[in-house]
Amino acid sequence: MSQRGGFAKPPGKPSQPEHARTPAEFTEALRALRLRSGLTYRQLEDQAGAHADPLPASTIASTLGRTTLPRERFVEAFTRACGLDEEEVGAWLEARHRIATRLSAPDGDEAGHADGTPVPAPGASTPPRTQRWRRLAGLLGAACVAAAAFGFGSRFHDASTPDTLPAMPVTGLRMLAVGSWARIHPARTPELCLTEGRDRTGRYRTAVAAQRLCGEAGLPQVYLEPVAENTVQIQWHHPKYGIGCLTVLSKGAARNLLEPRDDCADDNQAQRFRIESIGPRATARFLIRPAVTGQCLSLRDQDTEEGTEIVQGRCSGAGDQDFLIELIPPPHTAAAPKKTGTT
Repeated sequence: MSQRGGFAKPPGKPSQPEHARTPAEFTEALRALRLRSGLTYRQLEDQAGAHADPLPASTIASTLGRTTLPRERFVEAFTRACGLDEEEVGAWLEARHRIATRLSAPDGDEAGHADGTPVPAPGASTPPRTQRWRRLAGLLGAACVAAAAFGFGSRFHDASTPDTLPAMPVTGLRMLAVGSWARIHPARTPELCLTEGRDRTGRYRTAVAAQRLCGEAGLPQVYLEPVAENTVQIQWHHPKYGIGCLTVLSKGAARNLLEPRDDCADDNQAQRFRIESIGPRATARFLIRPAVTGQCLSLRDQDTEEGTEIVQGRCSGAGDQDFLIELIPPPHTAAAPKKTGTT
């Protein structure tokens, strides 16, 4: 069976949306669909482009990281990029329409969907797309019967599907099953964040992970995406360069440093980090261990000044290997450039 990260990729038909009742459940179903597709964000962007649907990788990642109802245009482009046919795409649109209608304001003159589009008044003409959804109703009913015949259980997975999206993917961290936006602080310098910096020796000239003041303009937003139990990708969503995944460098002048790379790969062990809770749970302190070596991230030379690089090294129990992880709301806007790369 093929694998995506540490989660087994479910067999059989794509995830079914009809059991979703809330925006969060619908987003979780979209996330499960991406896992089933086996496609990376960059590959999904390319697939969408092939269908003339502009869908930047950063938009995909940020949308799947929220619990609000995605826009109709996103759902249509995303599901088509995942390889679904028009009938299956219609099923997802119908499910989204159903949830949006349920969220409509009950006491206004004109109720509105979650994305701001109005719900037609009784007797009013139905928008063309909704008419198309309703023409598919008979087909959708048949699809639901077929899904039951294939053994799909409650919510989104069939009875044989492993639990690909655990409710608590990282022990001690109330992270969403679809991943969460975060700030990572070295415990010794909690006013600073793990973010973009430079190798202070000057031997390596591209961007590397370092500790800097949080919230500085032009720095990337951090997104933690679960790839296995207690294991994540650390994504940087850069306002200029798009999505990059922190990658442990194993040789050359940058050995043991971390570099953001836009070739995020599901099976790249150098881009996977195990998060281990340490100390009292209330402190939210963690070791961050690269899966490729099992070592620990720390501050270079145990330095505490701003700009200190983050490196991997032998786990020593020293305080510079302790990190605080702060989960934060999604940014108001996510970077969505067409072309991405490292700095």
